[in-house]
Order: sequence, then C-alpha cells, then structure tokens
Amino acid sequence: MTRPWLRWTRLICTVLALAGAASAASAAIAIQDDRGRTLQFDAPPQRVVSLLPSLTESLCEMQQCHRLVGVDRYSNWPQAVRALPQVGGGLDPSVEAVVALQPDVVLLSVSSRVSDRLEALGLKVVALEPKNHADVRRVLGVLGALFAVPREQGADRLWRVIDAAVQAAAQSLPPKAHGARVYFEVSRGPYVAGQTSFIGETLARLGVRNVVPAELGPFPRLSPEFVLRVQPDVIMVSNRSAQPMTTYPGWKHLAAVQAGRLCVFGPEQGDVLVRPGPRMAEAARLMADCLNGAFR
Repeated sequence: MTRPWLRWTRLICTVLALAGAASAASAAIAIQDDRGRTLQFDAPPQRVVSLLPSLTESLCEMQQCHRLVGVDRYSNWPQAVRALPQVGGGLDPSVEAVVALQPDVVLLSVSSRVSDRLEALGLKVVALEPKNHADVRRVLGVLGALFAVPREQGADRLWRVIDAAVQAAAQSLPPKAHGARVYFEVSRGPYVAGQTSFIGETLARLGVRNVVPAELGPFPRLSPEFVLRVQPDVIMVSNRSAQPMTTYPGWKHLAAVQAGRLCVFGPEQGDVLVRPGPRMAEAARLMADCLNGAFR
C-alpha cells in the first residue's frame, strides 16, 4: 500500500515537471522569415552571423551588437562591427568561414545563394529582405522577437525615430521643392530607386515625385537614356564605389545638371541612403538637404 506522503510527493513532482515544461514552452521563440518558413528557437540566439548590413545595423541599434560573431564585408556600421571576422559577400560568403564561427543563427537576405548549403550543414538561417517601409517595420519586429527585445525598447522605438525624422525632413523643405520630379540612382548600371522601394517611399513622404514608374518595381535597371527622356528636376546619385563620378553620355545637357541640381553622395552617405534599417532617419535628412540646396 502506497503511503499518503509518497503519493503527495509524486503528485507534487508531476505538477512541478508540468510547470517546468509549460515554462520552457512559453520561453520558446517562433518566428517566420521572408521565405515563409517558421523557425523555432529555445532561447534568443547567442552567436549570430549577419550577412546583410541593414540587419547588422538593426541588431546593433537594438543593443544586441554583442551577439554578433561575424559579418559580411559590407557591414561597416557601427564602428564596433569592423573588428568582427568578415566572411565574404552577403550573397556568396565563404560557407566554411561561417560554419567555423559556430553561429546559433545566420541572418541573411532572401537572395543569398548559400541558405540551403548552410541549412544542410545544420545551421539555422533566417532570411529577411526589407524593400519598403512596411517591410522595414516588420523586419524590425521579427528581429525584436527573435532576440527577445521588448517592442517598446526595440522595434517600436526605432520605427518612431525613423517616422519622426522623415516627417521633420519633409517639413524642412521650401514650398518650391514640393512636387519636384526626382531621379535617384542607387548604383551604376544604372540601378534606380522605384516608387515602391523604401527610398521611393521616403521621397514620396518628402513631397516630391519619383520619375521612375511604379510598375518597374523597387530597384529596376534602366538605360542612361531614360533620364534624358524624363528630364528630372533633381538628380540624386549614390556613389558608394568611391570612384571619380562621371556622368552618362548626354547628361551634361540636362537642365538639372546645368542648374547644379545634381547631388552625388559619397560612400558613407551612400551606405546610409541605400540600407533599409535604422539609419533611414539620417537618409531622410540627407535627401532633404539635397532638395533644400537645389531649391534655395
């Protein structure tokens, strides 16, 4: 016959075990990345490799930089990440270098070509690729959830800063800048910022018009002759290569160029402008400065 105290002991142990299991389950983290895949984590990852500069910057702005153990060669902000091991380009990094860092998770873009290989080697991969403002806000939320950063301290706080900066930049523009037709070149090709990109949406919030039709997508490649046809009022060029800036054939005859309404952003400014992350606040100010100079 089982003694009463023994039955109570077993009951208490069972209750405690169930409570522990429930607590562990509640601490588990489930997120969905931009491939539509749901990933489960028992706890926030402690060792992170980031292969996309905007994700690196977002993580650091959430005060989680200490989790990074490696980055791609283009992740250069904040200053602290420059001391981390670099594993190559974001699209085609060295798989061996990534694996050697023993990360709990690898953050990369959907277009990266190494996702399947890394997963086949047993690594967890989270693919995120923000292209517009809504994407940026959503990705900040995913990162916050993955690393257990409360929204008020992480995603919501960062988005408020971005949103307020864009609004302030818009209010700083003179009336004659409103409705100006703008062309924004992201990189030589030329690859340009369309209306549906995060850059295009920032321009729209500043009260100017993007000359690139929305139906061409976020970042289409166009011919240099496109600009000659559309004759924008202002031209913005991100020259992140640090090469001497040369205009395309015929550009010297553009009214915008002749009037000095051509803004060429150097490598550091170019990085700010083309990364969909927390420095979009600074990007809005850079665009506004260009427009203010063009219509002063």
